[in-house]
Amino acid sequence: MGNKKQKVLAVGSVALDTVKTPFGKAERALGGSATFFSASARFFSDVSVVAVVGEDFPQKHLQLLKNLKIDTRDLKVASGKTFHWEGLYSYDLNNPKTLKTELNVFEHFKPVLSDENRSQRFVFLANIDPEIQLTVLKQVRNPLFSACDTMNFWIGTKKKALLSLLKNVDIFLCNDGEARQLSGEYGLLQAAKWILSRGPKLLVIKKGEHGVTCFSKKFTFVAPAYPLEQVFDPTGAGDSFAGGFISYLTRSHNLDEATVRKAVIYGSVLASYNVESFSLNRLVSLKPSEIDSRYEHFKELTKF
Repeated sequence: MGNKKQKVLAVGSVALDTVKTPFGKAERALGGSATFFSASARFFSDVSVVAVVGEDFPQKHLQLLKNLKIDTRDLKVASGKTFHWEGLYSYDLNNPKTLKTELNVFEHFKPVLSDENRSQRFVFLANIDPEIQLTVLKQVRNPLFSACDTMNFWIGTKKKALLSLLKNVDIFLCNDGEARQLSGEYGLLQAAKWILSRGPKLLVIKKGEHGVTCFSKKFTFVAPAYPLEQVFDPTGAGDSFAGGFISYLTRSHNLDEATVRKAVIYGSVLASYNVESFSLNRLVSLKPSEIDSRYEHFKELTKF
C-alpha cells in the first residue's frame, strides 16, 4: 500500500445516526456519506471533506476526523441541529427501514469551496441532491476525474438534474434497483448500456452482500462480496466501498481495466471491515496490514 498519496475532495453528509440491527443499537453515532467515504479513503489518499453540521455536533467527532488526518476546512458548523437519520435493520440487512430523517442544517446546504479545494484533481460527490452535486463540481477548476453516487429518491424527484450531472462525471455508483429505475431497463446489462451512453466512463453497481458489478464500454467485471461470519451494521457500507474504490484509482491517474479491478476489490475489502461494527468503530481501528491481508485472501477465494 505504498505510493505517494493524492487528495480526494469528498462532498456529502456528516450526520448523527441512530441505528438498530438484530445485533445491537447505536444512538446518535457518527455517520453520514462523506464521513464513511473519508474514513475509508484515507488509506489510499488524503481527503478533504465538504459538509455541514449543527451546533449540537459533538466536539469529539470533529476531533476524530482530524485525528484521521481528514482535512475539515470546508466542514462548516451552522446554526441549528445536525442531520439525523434513524434506521432499523431486520435480518434482511440489505433493506433498512427508515424511521426518521431530520435534514436540519443539511436542508440548506449550499457548499462554497475554499480556494485550495477548487484546485483538487479528484472529486467524489456522495449521495445528495444532484443539483448541489453539479454546483460543487462546477466550482472545481480542472478535475482529473470525478465520481458521484445517488439514490432512488433523487431519481424519482430530480431525474433531469441527475442526467445533467452524469454528462459531467467519469464514474457513477448506484445499486441495482437504482440502475433499473433510472434507465427503465430491467436487465442490468441493458441498464448499464443506457447509463454509460449518458456520459460516465464507468458504472459501478453495488449489490450489498451479493457483491459489485463494474461496467465500462470496454469491459465488465463481477466481484462477490467478501464472506463474513458476522455483520453488525451495514450502514455506510456503500460509502466505505466508494472510499476504497475511488481513492485507490487516484494513485494511478487512469481508469484502465487492471487498476479498476484492483480498486473494486480494495473497495469491497474496506466495506467488509466497515460492517463489522457500528458507526466508524472498525474503520478507525483498522490497520493497513489488515487491508492487505484480506485483499490477498480475497484473491485466493476468487481464483480458479
